[in-house]
Amino acid sequence: MEKLILTTEDHVPLTAHLFRPGKSNGKLLLINSATGVKQQVYFSFAQYFSEQGFTVLTYDYRGIGLSKPKNMRGFGGSMRVWGAKDYKELTRYIKVKFPDYRKYCLGHSVGALILGMNKDSEMFEKFIFVGTQKAFVGNLKLRTKIEAYLGFGVVQPITTSLLGYFPAHWFGLGESLPKNCAYDWRTLILNKKSTNRLLEKTDNYSKNLTQKVLVLRAEDDVWVTEKGVESLLNETYPNMNPTYRLVKISESEKREIGHVNFFRSYNKKLWDIILNELIDT
Repeated sequence: MEKLILTTEDHVPLTAHLFRPGKSNGKLLLINSATGVKQQVYFSFAQYFSEQGFTVLTYDYRGIGLSKPKNMRGFGGSMRVWGAKDYKELTRYIKVKFPDYRKYCLGHSVGALILGMNKDSEMFEKFIFVGTQKAFVGNLKLRTKIEAYLGFGVVQPITTSLLGYFPAHWFGLGESLPKNCAYDWRTLILNKKSTNRLLEKTDNYSKNLTQKVLVLRAEDDVWVTEKGVESLLNETYPNMNPTYRLVKISESEKREIGHVNFFRSYNKKLWDIILNELIDT
């Protein structure tokens, strides 16, 4: 594992990690993280794929994990910037350093939503989506819907306004977020256009993407529903060619997958779902 410091076009340093295989199969996998999830969560998964011959890249968006500033209050960053600037810097690096590799991208949660913000998404041969959807509250189940209205309608805007950032860790929602990331997240949840509303505010390449995509949804992920998943593909990525796969809790040794735990080492046997998809191409 090699640590990299990449600098975006607007001069923000991002920390990434490169996992090189002992014997390369000529394939590269980029992992776009979920909201507020540090790249270390994906290290075991990345190492496993490097052992299978893949070159793997993980990174933290600005404001997250190893790409976090000392002072979060008022720090500039948004989900739109994550897509248009941070993810863009990773694809620039890949094009320069690995021009002849077959390229794949895994988008976890928001990591799939930002694909349409970067024209370079067209270079990937296939996508893997994990735990992602059109996050509009209307697609959620009742209990989660109530939590979303209270959390994103009341608590989040108040705490973000007072602190100048959103202390997501207070509520079990991952790393603290830059203020505008929090507001973009609120848009995803409360605005009926959801992802498409964010895409209206940036360059939008989502309709250019025609690749095959394996879409994984965990049976016990309370934040993701079948309706939400299909709405994302129908409304935001209508030209992609999806294959949907429900991952049942009976497939997990600990019977626990949820929104993040697909990538935990105890779910290692689930990783072959993705491995087999990428080996067969």
